[in-house]
Amino acid sequence: MIALIDRLPASVVGPDRVADAARRVMQRCEELAAVSAASDAIQRVYLSREHAEGNALAAGWMREIGMTTWQDAAGNQIGRLDAAGGTGVDREAPALVLGSHLDTVPDAGRYDGIVGVLMAIEIVRMLRVPLHDGGWASPFPFALEVVAFADEEGTRFGTALLGSSAVAGAWKDDWWALTDAEGTTLREAFHAFGLDPERIGEAERRPEQLVGYLEAHIEQGPELDHRGEALAVVSSIASARRFQFTMEGEARHAGGTPYSVRRDALLGASEAALTVERLCRAEHHVIGTVGQFEAFPGAVNIVPGEVRFSLDLRGELDAHRDEVWQRISAEIDAIAGQRGLRWQAREVHSASAVMCAPLLQDVVREGIRSTLPDGADDPAVIFSKAGHDGMALAAITGVGMMFLRNPDGTSHHPDELVGGDDVATGIRALAEAVLQLGGESRATLERIR
Repeated sequence: MIALIDRLPASVVGPDRVADAARRVMQRCEELAAVSAASDAIQRVYLSREHAEGNALAAGWMREIGMTTWQDAAGNQIGRLDAAGGTGVDREAPALVLGSHLDTVPDAGRYDGIVGVLMAIEIVRMLRVPLHDGGWASPFPFALEVVAFADEEGTRFGTALLGSSAVAGAWKDDWWALTDAEGTTLREAFHAFGLDPERIGEAERRPEQLVGYLEAHIEQGPELDHRGEALAVVSSIASARRFQFTMEGEARHAGGTPYSVRRDALLGASEAALTVERLCRAEHHVIGTVGQFEAFPGAVNIVPGEVRFSLDLRGELDAHRDEVWQRISAEIDAIAGQRGLRWQAREVHSASAVMCAPLLQDVVREGIRSTLPDGADDPAVIFSKAGHDGMALAAITGVGMMFLRNPDGTSHHPDELVGGDDVATGIRALAEAVLQLGGESRATLERIR
């Protein structure tokens, strides 16, 4: 089957088409912002009414441009445009997947994940070719798919990447017992949403079904803003480990207990949190955050006997992250010994760093370069300190990402922002990247995996 890429006009990524696409993306971000469980904030969590409503909107936009749509067994919303050639439509062709996620954290911004899904839809609109029967197809030797992943954030059940993990065939049976704040299990929520837990394996995709995965996402930090640049190539997605700590001392009367005999768990845990900050600030590309902190029994006149706190530890490289963890552990041992305390840490999440596929980095770089004036410096290359669905998909296909400037770097917050002009530049760059990929040989595309 011969690809139709050569039939695409030079104006396929012309300024008027790009500007129209960017306006649709920004308008639809507002539409999705209204799909929320909270009246005064944005909140869409997994397997909720808002999840279903967001999927329905995305499915409508996909069908509007000729895509075949379905919701998979994990609740991900998918659209597909089959590959076309001189002799018809290839419904078995592997797919280049574009997308991101539609779920949010509580009190979220409008753009994290959402921009990537909406940009992907516009890329398909821009690059599709008409068929004789009035339908549309991909002009490449591969299909184009858009995926709106269902649970990247992990807000409801505490475990992230559920939707993309199902696609990667990495679903864990013990997840069915996870509960939300109301005590609803994941299995119960599946049934309530209209999904069958016994069919979760049907969401799995095989490596030979995919060409690769490309995602556009706002940068969740200020580096591009500081550089004065709109777009960046993502080199890798940070490794991550998360821990739940318990620091144990002795609860005693606040007035009657001398300092010499106090075993104050709160002071020990506070020292531990400061140790995390000190060690990680001294390191390059390792970031540690204590985000939860709770003292017990929690009375104003009792020395705290127990403190529970969390640690989120991220790094560009697994080995470097793990080395810092060993140093944190050693120092907390010393703190506990000096204060007569006991401590333990339970690891609740671990993810290895994911390196973006070299070819996908190259096409993203060339796509960005096409938006720059002659003589401009090479596009910025940034590693992602935040996690993304690509971390799961990397188990079955090559992953590539592009960052868009986020003024001031605020994310997971209502003040999160991306400019319409930067979205337009990103759409053009990503379209050019897909065009470059479409011109590669089948043998080269197979090496992405």
